[in-house]
Amino acid sequence: MTDVLIFADTVRSPELRHEVPVAVPDAFLYVERNGTRAAVLSSFEVDRVREAGIDARPYEEFGWDELIAQGLPREELDLELSLRAVNEWGVTSAVVPSTFPLELADRLRAAGIDLKVDRDVFLQRRRVKNEAELAGIRRAQKGAEEAMAAARELLRRAEPANDAVMLDGEQLTCERIKLEIQRVFGEHGLASDEFIVSHGPQSAVGHDMGSGPIAAGESIVIDLWPRDRESACYADMTRTFVVGEVSDELRDFHKLVYDALQRSLSTVRGGVEGRKVFEDVCELFHEAGQPTQLSKEPGQVLDSGFYHGLGHGVGLEVHEQPWLGRAPGLLVAGDVVTLEPGLYRHGYGGVRLEDLALVTEDGCENLTSFPYDLQP
Repeated sequence: MTDVLIFADTVRSPELRHEVPVAVPDAFLYVERNGTRAAVLSSFEVDRVREAGIDARPYEEFGWDELIAQGLPREELDLELSLRAVNEWGVTSAVVPSTFPLELADRLRAAGIDLKVDRDVFLQRRRVKNEAELAGIRRAQKGAEEAMAAARELLRRAEPANDAVMLDGEQLTCERIKLEIQRVFGEHGLASDEFIVSHGPQSAVGHDMGSGPIAAGESIVIDLWPRDRESACYADMTRTFVVGEVSDELRDFHKLVYDALQRSLSTVRGGVEGRKVFEDVCELFHEAGQPTQLSKEPGQVLDSGFYHGLGHGVGLEVHEQPWLGRAPGLLVAGDVVTLEPGLYRHGYGGVRLEDLALVTEDGCENLTSFPYDLQP
């Protein structure tokens, strides 16, 4: 059995949060040796980490007080304590994630410990979601849908007036919708530094977060990816709305995107190549005369049509393996993936619909239950 070393905090490191499912904001050493899971960290955190089934050991057991008395700076303390712990557990070689600190790697290697970066080991560990992670994803998705419903309610109450969209005597803005979404996130124990409420030409520009007053008849793309505070797992969903008269172009975009989403939901299952699901959607768009990454010339940069991948894994990162695009990768039962086809015209606007799905052996469970209606 290969030994494992991780040095990180569980707030920012998905690799460590998967192994230690509690929030520890300061970096610490995690060790797997002969099937035993252990950690060296502040006594402040020991009890909570032990409750997670890990042999948590306080710094004091490795000479913390002695090193403090020598006047070592905190950063040097971390290096020396980690080396002492690794030696005590008898680790002579280990795999580490790609995010392992270079400074600590240099210290351990200088002491004769062989380290190998193996990105795939850590990615595969968390592909299939455990029970707690899946529960967190479901909570995050439920809260995302409640927030989407709150945004939709604002749009329902709003009325087109000339070229503007008015609500309570004021022109409705992306910022007002975002405040309402954040409020709902807070009520559901979710956190989100950013999310998209974009309109008009903004909605055709990738991850433009959106800003400013909304006009009548233009597309409004709302893309939410909140994180469940308890599990640190994400959800991800997108819907597109129009307040006022819907143009033929947006209506056609919406129908094609909806059909593409339904096609992808019927194709996803364990053992299927993510690229195959992507290709099926591109074929539908090609039949409608829309460009995709598969129809463009090498080196050509698309800004209209379907110019992005179909989806990605979701868990302790909002974008993680597997990928549903041109890159290779097999879907496995237990993956949670997004399916997010979209069509755009640069300078005008776009439509994107996104559902979250749990991959099963014979298909998928759609974790999203929000309507697709273009008009709120």
